[in-house]
Amino acid sequence: MSVRAKPRKVQDENPGAFVAKSLPTTRKMSAPRNEEDKKSTDAKARCPSKLQGSQDARPSKSTRDANSTKEPETPKRTKSGENKGASCCPVRRDNSIKENPRRDLQSAPEKVKKSQRSESAKTMDTKVSRPPKPREVQEVCSTRRDTNNTKEAQAPKTAKSVEKETAPICSARRGSSIDENPSKVLQTALEKLKVKKNQRSESAKCVNNIQNRVTEYVKLHLDWCKDISVLKTGSYYENVKIYEPDEFDVMMTVRVDRVKLLPFSEDGAFYSVEMKRQSSRHPLEKFVNEERTIMASKMLDDFREKVKEAVKELQNVSLERKKTGCPAVTLLVNEKGKQISIDFVLGLEVHTSWPSFTQGGFSIENWLSKKVKQDQKGKPFYLVPKYEGRGSAEQDGIMAKNAWRISFSHVEKYILKNHGNSKTCCEGGQKCCRKQCLKLLKCLLQRLKEAHPEDADKLCSYHAKTTLLHACAARVKDSEWESSELNHCFQQLLGDFEENLRACQLSNFFIPSQNLFKGISRKKCHLLADYIESQRNNGFPLLS
Repeated sequence: MSVRAKPRKVQDENPGAFVAKSLPTTRKMSAPRNEEDKKSTDAKARCPSKLQGSQDARPSKSTRDANSTKEPETPKRTKSGENKGASCCPVRRDNSIKENPRRDLQSAPEKVKKSQRSESAKTMDTKVSRPPKPREVQEVCSTRRDTNNTKEAQAPKTAKSVEKETAPICSARRGSSIDENPSKVLQTALEKLKVKKNQRSESAKCVNNIQNRVTEYVKLHLDWCKDISVLKTGSYYENVKIYEPDEFDVMMTVRVDRVKLLPFSEDGAFYSVEMKRQSSRHPLEKFVNEERTIMASKMLDDFREKVKEAVKELQNVSLERKKTGCPAVTLLVNEKGKQISIDFVLGLEVHTSWPSFTQGGFSIENWLSKKVKQDQKGKPFYLVPKYEGRGSAEQDGIMAKNAWRISFSHVEKYILKNHGNSKTCCEGGQKCCRKQCLKLLKCLLQRLKEAHPEDADKLCSYHAKTTLLHACAARVKDSEWESSELNHCFQQLLGDFEENLRACQLSNFFIPSQNLFKGISRKKCHLLADYIESQRNNGFPLLS
């Protein structure tokens, strides 16, 4: 109050002396005000979004200089002795400095404190209009804005660069990133590959009804099928089916005795069947030509016609179009909105010793024992009416469409069901991962065919099964296939398949001279090997 009272006293005594004495007083007070400006400027540099109120309360430098040199107007006194300038009425912000500069200088620190208390609330509003800032504050704020804009501009660029770096890996996947734990990927994939029990029972019931109907009809209407036998084979009956139970293989076999097998190909997989002299009443006599060779094409046509008649009255069953070189008569069944395919395969049951081409194959002595091998080789083998290439191609006067391919599907079924080196494998608490590895490899090949249809069109599930049989014969101990080592075991199996592709050689497990990759070019084999290698190194993205 002493500061305000002194100039008032001088004004009463000598109005002319007020100007001379008030000027030094105003300059002295400007020094603390400049300190407050400096503090406020530093605060604004740290946070560009200051309150509008703090900026309004602080006059600019040019305004203060003008006010300090200007002679203030003499305030008029009221009857109560108070100045009109000290009225409690609010003063407009734009002319407050002109009306009473000394009051604003004293009240500025209080306004700065109020602005600091509400600073956190005001910083969220970036659209508040502001009066012109001091030059130093503007320079600092502009520097901050430029820095922030640079960071914001760089952020999308960094995101794009990261996305670009991960793109080659993620492109092989189905919309997900690579999991750092391959074992988790494999376990998750196996859960998705499981066949549900209710689906299994429903599909099996449907297939059994149709199979019984076809079998009864064929036995009644084909004299050479009166003693026909049914042999159920394939992945469903081997418990290695994946996804859904929608494919079934049923072999219908006819026993033949006193036959001679003549190799039709160099690899020992295809044969012509010559019947030795028998009674003219033999049911297969009508399919034998002048060279005593059983014509597979005519026998298959007769069988196909009767199967078609057997299901003619079933509304939900249709006959699939005949495929070149295919030994199966395929029925398509619509069951509760899902399609099931049943392959009825005609076969000859041959009761002779295995062909000489099988020597060196079927090496299960160290794996399943010599006794098991002898027992299986003592059983009959089967021939199915399948050929390669053009059906009209001839060899020694026999056309390819009349050739037969040897099949050991019944032995494969037995091996996969009794796959342990010990009899207790997969019984109780001791379990292996042989079948799990086969399922995963089948799934991977299927996904590979979907991703690269032109390169992987020749791959099939039998390639996966053959690779597993070779691996089991090489790594015979159950401890090498522990379920806890699924990732390691599958990596080894996938490595075996990759090596076979690079060598362009996958020998039939029973006939070593037959190369199952014969129909795949060397270029495609190497390309497929690169695909497999990429899957191994990147955590199996196709299985995700």
